Amino acid sequence: MDGSPSASVVNRTTVAAIIPAYFEEKHVGSVVERTLQQIDHVLVVDDGSTDATSENARSAGAVVIKHERNSGKGETIKTGLRHWLERGFQHVIILDADGQHLPEEIARFIAAAPGGADLLIGTRMNDVRQMPLVRRIVNRYMSRRISRVCGQDVPDTQCGFRMLSARVIPHVLDGAERFDYETEVLFIVSRNGGRIESVPISTVYGDEVSSIHPVKDTLRFLKLMRRWEKK
Repeated sequence: MDGSPSASVVNRTTVAAIIPAYFEEKHVGSVVERTLQQIDHVLVVDDGSTDATSENARSAGAVVIKHERNSGKGETIKTGLRHWLERGFQHVIILDADGQHLPEEIARFIAAAPGGADLLIGTRMNDVRQMPLVRRIVNRYMSRRISRVCGQDVPDTQCGFRMLSARVIPHVLDGAERFDYETEVLFIVSRNGGRIESVPISTVYGDEVSSIHPVKDTLRFLKLMRRWEKK
């Protein structure tokens, strides 16, 4: 990957968004509307919800792709990446549908994009006062461990608020299907010579309900770590 600064213009018309969603009828409409205030192209990928997630996203102005069955967050993101790559977008931003990522902070990623990083990832670690203590400890531990495998410092590896350059997207269209995909993206980008940089974002916790399965997803993550640590 070429990590040199991008010569292309990066603005609201050249950046596309992916909002992966699963049973997010309550929040997705607001997230879409606020995202469209920042950029012009927003895609919601509904991962098999049976509530009004798709309808609310479409009513708010998003393009919607719906999986017939739940396939996992990794597959949901990959569906969105393929969609925008085929349409020639040079930068794709990913943010959650539950309101934990502030669409108003997309501007921070757009401002950082001309620096030429292959992957920009949000970091909440500059101000952790709003982050629960246990989450703070786990996040710091995992970020140190993942950073060692990446060979570069990633202070908040668990953050899903990200911007990818089109040059990295073809490399990350395979891999894990569920939440461990977000970690594997960091490994794939790093091992292919890509540069990862962080963008400060706000720490937001509301009434969102995590879809992470504490046992199954932890086991998937540990298996992923063992595999990449051996490479």
